[in-house]
Amino acid sequence: MLSLLLLPWGVVVVSQPHESRRPGRRLSLNVPGPELAPAVTLRRTFREFWPDTRGLRLLFGAGVVFAVLAALCEVAAIRLFGHITDEVLATRNLEAFWIPAFSWLGLAAIAGLASFAGAYVTALGGERFLLVLRDRVFAHLQTLAPDFSEKRRLGDLMARLTDDIEAIEELVGSGLVKAITTAASVVFFAGAAFFIRWDLALITMALIPAFLVVSKLFAGRFRTAAARERASNGAMNSVLEEGLANQPLVQAYNRQGAESRRLHREGRGWLRANMAQAWLSGLYGPAVQVIETICLIIILGVGAWEIAAGRLTLGGLLAFAAYLALLYPAVQGLGELALTASEAGAGSDRVIEILRARPVVTDAPGAVTAGTGGGRVRFDGVGFSYPGRSRAALRDLSFTAEPGEVVVFTGPSGVGKSTLAKLLLRFYDPDAGRILLDDVDLRDMTRESLRERVTILHQETLLFSGSVRENIAYGRPDASFDEIVRAAEAAGVHGFATQLPQGYDTPVGQRGRLLSGGQRQRVAIARAILRDAPVLVLDEPMTGLDEATARQVMGPLRRLMAGRTTLMITHDLRHVPEGARTIVLETPARTERVPLKRCGVSARPPRLSTPP
Repeated sequence: MLSLLLLPWGVVVVSQPHESRRPGRRLSLNVPGPELAPAVTLRRTFREFWPDTRGLRLLFGAGVVFAVLAALCEVAAIRLFGHITDEVLATRNLEAFWIPAFSWLGLAAIAGLASFAGAYVTALGGERFLLVLRDRVFAHLQTLAPDFSEKRRLGDLMARLTDDIEAIEELVGSGLVKAITTAASVVFFAGAAFFIRWDLALITMALIPAFLVVSKLFAGRFRTAAARERASNGAMNSVLEEGLANQPLVQAYNRQGAESRRLHREGRGWLRANMAQAWLSGLYGPAVQVIETICLIIILGVGAWEIAAGRLTLGGLLAFAAYLALLYPAVQGLGELALTASEAGAGSDRVIEILRARPVVTDAPGAVTAGTGGGRVRFDGVGFSYPGRSRAALRDLSFTAEPGEVVVFTGPSGVGKSTLAKLLLRFYDPDAGRILLDDVDLRDMTRESLRERVTILHQETLLFSGSVRENIAYGRPDASFDEIVRAAEAAGVHGFATQLPQGYDTPVGQRGRLLSGGQRQRVAIARAILRDAPVLVLDEPMTGLDEATARQVMGPLRRLMAGRTTLMITHDLRHVPEGARTIVLETPARTERVPLKRCGVSARPPRLSTPP
């Protein structure tokens, strides 16, 4: 905005300093940390994310129109200011003051309303763009194999879904609106200055490239600095998330000091990153202000000469200086947009890296919906190695599990027991052989329909931070409350759920930590009962449970297994049901030179005591 200093000898136009870039926000230099994402060009960023503005472009367009209207009002207001100076102040004619004064007031009101409307619709478009883009990236993450997230630090992924996406919006959404309106302001203010004195305007225009040169010199440094800061920020978020999530372990092992030091190390990296931003911002602002001051001094000096020669009025000079006072910050804003683009480019690199990751498994053309058979599962010569690993997780595995049968898989750690579940759910496809459900190859089915036919109880009981009711209903969201209660009764949940402060609506805490291990497991069993799929996979269902709790859980598990094809993965054979068939998995060959071995199959289940 324009400030007017009324002094005894006249009026001086002063432009307020352009808002400096916020220190300590996003930039860094020479900060060690995670490997940076590959550089992505500005054109690639727009090509990737501009389609996400579909349906929002009218809002951004309205923001441009309102901002341009506000700029035009400022041009007219400055012209009125010059008129008042020459026709009222210089001549001391008070009667000539009122009409231009009220006109100036009207223009200020229109400009204020236009500025408000433009800022509001642009912010609305920007927030909706953030919502659309965040939904898109998160939905894509859901299509990737679980190993994609497991191999990355959670805090870093969260930073990509928050800060990095906001940076993209600042470039593709509101940043584009700002670029257009700033460019329009430059044209308007420069045109008005030329209208007053074209020769004087040419002199001042000669210094404008200096603004752009300074911005160009800083842009590359900002890009590299921003990329390193984002990596450092993600690493620090990961340390915070891990420390808070594992707080009981940290305290139990007296590792509070070690965790504090680990956070301090990452925090020092982020500190260096933010101080590098402060250094760049502190250097950029004064450099631009010096250029702007030189321009204004030249204009005032030449203007004073022209006034003394009678070729320019005082009002004309002040209006000309006012236009320049608004023109130079606008030009400076264009330069800063290049810096903003550099920062946003660093964020888009990291988001595009996620979007470039392709799902390991996709539905084949013409894939069919899984049928409604009894749930017969067959592995036929299945071999599999995880991507990027030379060692096979499974080799030449063959077995058949009939409806109603319980097949137990055991063996030492690392032989591929949990890999069975991932292959059956088509998180991955086998490298050799095939897997059939009711005599149909899984690769010929849609993943969604396949997973509706399979229920899994994971080794780590997975619950959300909602209520007991919501966690049970996660197995079938459209289930009625009566169906939820029946599943809870079958799983042994109803007894303790009704004793909770809010009954079934009691929150279970993050990952269910307000419940005991046995209670969490029974809630997971109730969720599986409610899902009512014909194939059941139990991945170490007794992990972490004491003998008494395991006996309590075994009853609901038997009810869950009844009539279903059950694949039970376990190290603990004490709780294998009577009549179960046991398959002992052997360690796959470590190199191709070792002959292939078939997995050992025990036709009779071991005689073990089974809890009542």
